[in-house]
Amino acid sequence: MSRNYHLFILTLFFSLALYGCAEQGEATDTTAVEAETDEPATEERPAYAIVIHGGAGTILKENMTPETEAAYRDALNQALDIGEGVLKNGGASLDAVTQSIIFLENSPLFNAGKGAVFTNAGKNELDASIMNGANLQAGAVGGVTIVKNPITLARAVMEKSEHVMLVGGGAEEFARKQGLETVDPEYFYTERRWKSLQQAKEAENEQTGMRNPDYKFGTVGCIALDSEGNIVAGTSTGGMTNKRYNRIGDSPIIGAGTYAKNETCGVSSTGHGEYFIRYAVAYDVSALMEYKGLSVQEAADQVINEKLKAAGGTGGLVALDRNGNVAMPFNTAGMYRGYAKPGGERVVEIYGN
Repeated sequence: MSRNYHLFILTLFFSLALYGCAEQGEATDTTAVEAETDEPATEERPAYAIVIHGGAGTILKENMTPETEAAYRDALNQALDIGEGVLKNGGASLDAVTQSIIFLENSPLFNAGKGAVFTNAGKNELDASIMNGANLQAGAVGGVTIVKNPITLARAVMEKSEHVMLVGGGAEEFARKQGLETVDPEYFYTERRWKSLQQAKEAENEQTGMRNPDYKFGTVGCIALDSEGNIVAGTSTGGMTNKRYNRIGDSPIIGAGTYAKNETCGVSSTGHGEYFIRYAVAYDVSALMEYKGLSVQEAADQVINEKLKAAGGTGGLVALDRNGNVAMPFNTAGMYRGYAKPGGERVVEIYGN
């Protein structure tokens, strides 16, 4: 064969090879573009978000005077103002939660701090917890009687001790050593809560089986998401009216009353604590998001309105995810609740739909 013929064959071979590579590259590029197009858009996280609750229970509009309703709405708005003010100025979610709950503890309207209910022995025994979603650190206290703001003690346990939970006299000793404000137990007395205790005792003495419909409810809570993407959750309560034997509910128990994890959400619960403990309600919301890919609303609804309700548990929770999405489900007549986000977005509600 001639030399020209060999050159022709070689040229044809290389041309075909180059054409095949080009075709393959074009297909690959097209696939890559298609993959980019199909990828879901990342949800934009707001600069901050904050959500609060002031307890759930038999909260009916017909039982509330206009003045009382206005007082509750004003208190919820003030608590949001305090926390949002911290977050707007670039403050940490830990500070926003602490300061909002301090305000709620200082209000006699809610079952926490100043407004705490009485035990069967006529005392006020207070519980609180706080959790940092950035590192899963947590602090909790139970059965304290002289600490003005139990949420500050829970935070001190988290930040300044090697423990997660302290109770009773030991917790109060730790509070003194940390220089936290303590008060005479008489500080927590309110006539409304004292009358509720007497009513509960009278019902027991009459053996009617009747109780104050809100004997097991109350509690305040707050969750905040800051500009760094950190979620913190906190909860504080006076517990259950007429409780005995140093009973402690779900509020100071991490995973039951309080939970926070940056990758999923923060949760603060309110309701019949024994059920919230048994069903690890706060953690369950986070777990459903992490392991099943549910949204915060889907997870919270499933826990409160399906699992807990089917078991006979009553109450509610507030939750906040890493993208600032809020859930506030409850299976009672009402729940004091509200949230705030940038741009003036704010909701404060009391009753059910």
